[in-house]
Order: sequence, then C-alpha cells, then structure tokens
Amino acid sequence: MQQVASSFAGRTLAFQPAAVQQRQRTQLRVVAKDSRIGKVPIAVPEKVNVTIKGQHVHVKGPRGELERSFHPEVVLSQEEKVVKVQRASESLTANQQHGLARTLLSNMVVGVSDGFTTNLQMIGVGYRAAVAGNNLTLSLGYSHPIEMPIPSGLEVKVEKNTNIAVTGFDKELVGQFSANIRSKREPEPYKGKGVRYVDEVVLRKEGKRGK
Repeated sequence: MQQVASSFAGRTLAFQPAAVQQRQRTQLRVVAKDSRIGKVPIAVPEKVNVTIKGQHVHVKGPRGELERSFHPEVVLSQEEKVVKVQRASESLTANQQHGLARTLLSNMVVGVSDGFTTNLQMIGVGYRAAVAGNNLTLSLGYSHPIEMPIPSGLEVKVEKNTNIAVTGFDKELVGQFSANIRSKREPEPYKGKGVRYVDEVVLRKEGKRGK
C-alpha cells in the first residue's frame, strides 16, 4: 500500500506545472542561516573566569558562580578572554540553538560580573512591602500579608514601602522571582492597581458609566 501511495504522489507531482513543482520542492528544503547574535564573540572581563569542558561551561566572577550544559548542536571555544559559539552542523536545530546558546552564555558572564536588577512598584491604597531576614512580606489588600522566601543568590530591597528591587547574578532566577512577586496581584486594567514592572505599560479600560 505504501508503494502505491508513493507512486500516486509522484504522478500527481508530475502532472503539475513546472513552477508549482519547483515551489513545492523549495518548501521541502530548509536552508540554515548563521544567527547574527550567535556570531558575535563574547568578551570576558578580567575578573571573570570561564571554563569550558565539552558542552559544560562554568563561569566564576565577583558576584558568584554559574554553570550550564549546552545543546550538542553548538560548539563552544575560548581564546584568551574571548568565547565563541559556533554551530556543530548545518541542521535547523543547530541554527536555532546557535543564537540561544550565545545569549545564555553572555548572560552568565554579565551576571557574575555586574549582576541583573529588576524593579517593580506597588500601586494601591495600603499596598506596601518589607524585607525581614530572608523573607519578603507583601501587603496587597488581602485579609492577610503574603510571605515570600527570598531564594539564595538574590538580594531584595524595598524603598518608600512600595518600590521593590530584585538583584542577582542569575538572570533567569531574577526574572522568575520578579514574575512571582508580580503574580501576587497583577495590575488590573481599570484603576491600574497591583504590582507592575517599573517600565511596564498597563493597558487601561474605561469603567462602566452609570445611566
């Protein structure tokens, strides 16, 4: 049955115009192009050490240490204080992983060197935040305050009771904890109350008018 189906498919293609056949063949071919991001070398600061062992990378700097294993479709190399990321093949997967690997590795280098900070603000009457020990306490208009343990590797500061700064050397951890804070009271579209990123634009809706 498979041979008949294949033969029929071939005859169907043969009776089609040449232009259509060429277009179908072109659609079947995927040409992998170099990632513009992936091709950019990563400069390593003097205070940062990068160790590459196959697909495993360890990065150490003044702010901390990070390690990660990368996809086998990328090749990692280091020459003095420059790290390069290249594709291991011409496959589509290699092309997709190329830019991603470079971005992740660059974030590791920047993180242990300078760190990352995400700023949030609380908008609402009575909304406030406080840090005590390793806990962040949020008062967001609920019947009880919300206690959030601060993950290891992060520093949380509160200014003017409503401005929260999350700092750390792991960009993914900084982003995840910041998102968790925001999720405790996402900004609502009518009055804009809630927890938002400082640079976030909240789309507002007009409330219903009384008749």
